[in-house]
Amino acid sequence: MEDIIRDGDPILRAQAKPVVFPLDPSTLELGRRMLEFLEVSQDKEKNETYHLRPGVGLAGPQVDHSLQMTALLIPAIKPEESTEPFFKGIVFNPKITRESVKRAALEAGEGCLSKDEDVPGIVLRADKITVDYDNEKGQHCSIRLKDYPAIVFQHEIDHLRGVMYYDHINELDPWAVADDVVLIK
Repeated sequence: MEDIIRDGDPILRAQAKPVVFPLDPSTLELGRRMLEFLEVSQDKEKNETYHLRPGVGLAGPQVDHSLQMTALLIPAIKPEESTEPFFKGIVFNPKITRESVKRAALEAGEGCLSKDEDVPGIVLRADKITVDYDNEKGQHCSIRLKDYPAIVFQHEIDHLRGVMYYDHINELDPWAVADDVVLIK
């Protein structure tokens, strides 16, 4: 996989273009390479060999392709119960069609493969969402998500809209959080 585009590049702030079906072979190959990158990044031995940070999602703009596509590799929520990933695949043209009023956030804040330094603070997102998307075959799919998987999907969908995670952080009080927010460890 080519180098990940870094924060400051205009492609990360642009609205990505919808993917047209049937998929162009180069777009399909790009998606497969993005997913392979995530697999390698999550393999402790391989990510040390290649000097990678572990990632759970990678959007088209992050690899210099302004397309509404993202590869996701979300590990098992309860690894003691299953070794299978919670979600592994490439989604095209994803849209959040429903979201809860209840907010959630990662207790330690979020990070991004396109942002080398951490931006500390709470990133408030919907705790539960429904996402509609197309799969590699152009079939319409829908998935309901909550907690950590919902946060991952929202982070990646933001990339397709030109939004970075730190845009959601309260500049005056980065760690401010209401009592009713679900904090995820």
